[in-house]
Amino acid sequence: MTTPQTRYERLVDRLASTALMGIALLPAVVYLFVGLSSADQLAADNARIQAERLSRVIASNPEGWRFAQERLIDQIEAIQHPGERSSVFDSQGKTLIPPVGDPCRQFCLTHRAPLLDFGSVVGELRLETEVTPTVIRSAVIGILGLLAGLLLIRILHYRIIQPLRQARITNVELAFRDPLTHLPNRRLLMDRLEQALLASERTAEYGTLLLLDLDNFKILNDTLGHDVGDQLLLGVAQRLKDTVREHDTIARLGGDEYVVILEGMGEHETEAANRTEIVAEKIRGIFTAPFVIAADGRIHHSTASIGIALFRGQELSMEVLLKQADLALYQAKASGRNAVRFFNAQMQAAIDAHLAMEAALREAISRKELKLYYQPQIDHCGKLLGAEALLRWFPHGLAPVPPDKFIPLAEETGLILPIGRWVLQTACEQLKVWASEPAMRDQRIAVNVSARQFHQAQFVDDLRNILLATGTDPTRLELELTESIVLQEVDEAIRRMRQIKQLGVTFSLDDFGTGYSSLSYLKQLPLDQIKIDRSFIRDIATDQNDSAIVRAIIVMANSLGLEIVAEGVETPAQLEFLQNCGCTTYQGFLLGKPMPIEAWPDYLTQNTSHLFEPAET
Repeated sequence: MTTPQTRYERLVDRLASTALMGIALLPAVVYLFVGLSSADQLAADNARIQAERLSRVIASNPEGWRFAQERLIDQIEAIQHPGERSSVFDSQGKTLIPPVGDPCRQFCLTHRAPLLDFGSVVGELRLETEVTPTVIRSAVIGILGLLAGLLLIRILHYRIIQPLRQARITNVELAFRDPLTHLPNRRLLMDRLEQALLASERTAEYGTLLLLDLDNFKILNDTLGHDVGDQLLLGVAQRLKDTVREHDTIARLGGDEYVVILEGMGEHETEAANRTEIVAEKIRGIFTAPFVIAADGRIHHSTASIGIALFRGQELSMEVLLKQADLALYQAKASGRNAVRFFNAQMQAAIDAHLAMEAALREAISRKELKLYYQPQIDHCGKLLGAEALLRWFPHGLAPVPPDKFIPLAEETGLILPIGRWVLQTACEQLKVWASEPAMRDQRIAVNVSARQFHQAQFVDDLRNILLATGTDPTRLELELTESIVLQEVDEAIRRMRQIKQLGVTFSLDDFGTGYSSLSYLKQLPLDQIKIDRSFIRDIATDQNDSAIVRAIIVMANSLGLEIVAEGVETPAQLEFLQNCGCTTYQGFLLGKPMPIEAWPDYLTQNTSHLFEPAET
């Protein structure tokens, strides 16, 4: 399949070549025309002279005729050349002497016919002998002009046409080809895909779009450099060319993404899917052998995830088809990578819901659909210490969205940044309100901070500005971080935590025990509190492993001088066990569910001290 606009470019090439040919042949045509015109003019001039001489006939004078006759015979003998012809005319223009040669000479010797004066004879003979060289000379000049034109054509071809053609080819490569692999780029891919859809419409056969993405390619690029990554991309491109059919299209979208268009896969969907799966597995098989990625022979093992979308005719637009393949690719990666997945309707429904939720979440703050709920934290005597601020979403006219549904989406889309700032702002404003109430002025609020938010360069400045703007006592604000946040970039995390500690804010390590925290890192972190994850608390009274882990965490935290909070406390048995182990702070449904700030006054009237009587006796 040719690239778009090739036929127009060829037409321009032909027009340019024709124009140059015409320019080059112009000298030859001019030379030949001038030569032939000169010969015709010479013949016309001599004929006019002879016509004038016909009127001047010499009187009958034997001596004169004899002289003319002798001169004529001498001239005839002198110009006897094969192929030349001449004639002698009388005063009426009748031919008296046949063509020059032996017959003419014999006629002049045997017949005494009246002849023109010898000047006319000589002029007539000169006419015939001079016209022929003129024509020959004109032909030679024309041939030389033609040769000069051909030489000019060759020069123009190599100096003008060929460089222009090469420049055009280069421009086409840049416009339609990937500069690294020379595969079709996105622009040419869209043209090929459009042609494939049209062909599928005509043949009523299914086609397939495969979207291939190299697994963990970014790690290779970041660790060994882009040059090494380029070698892998070149190797993959070559193996793809060797695997699919010659008329199939292979394109590189950019980065480590490739697209393969397969046509003529069958008239039935099941047949097309089976054939496509065979091809997809062959493509996945090209990664079995390692790739040579360096001049020194260094090799690299790689895998790929493949998303597949089937098409027939033009029922789906190209954009939708690419989106379907991308969704299937996402599923292949989510399943553990190095996998092949087909797009299906259920997948589309899930992604549509995902996109709708994202759009709604973007408007949630301005519509005041987000709210903070507060869950109490109680000490071992039943005293209220404060609360953890928990984010809730109540879309207008719809059911509440669980946090485990929308918070990961906010992380993925980056919406967690404005949402997280709103949470901090709202919590600090609430602390300011509590500061004016004697019963609540010593209460604290714990706020969860996401990894994306914490690692923002301006996070410390944003936090400082919020504290100043609200007039909040920073010692009443506690930031909860997960192990994954602080271990992502340990040195940077410690430096930032110390900056925040200088503001007076305290830190709690959330979900402790579920990550991979090291004791060497733990003792370096400027922490004030550790929260035992609810997964260990759930079966603490019945599972010996969980109870042993909790005891170990409590002992370790006490040895480091850290406060311990057990979250997810829901039964008296769990509370009793934690009390016996030395845990001093609790959070869970047993002590209070998350509630809006409007319900907080009612909660303060409740007495939870009876829950701690068994532990105290």
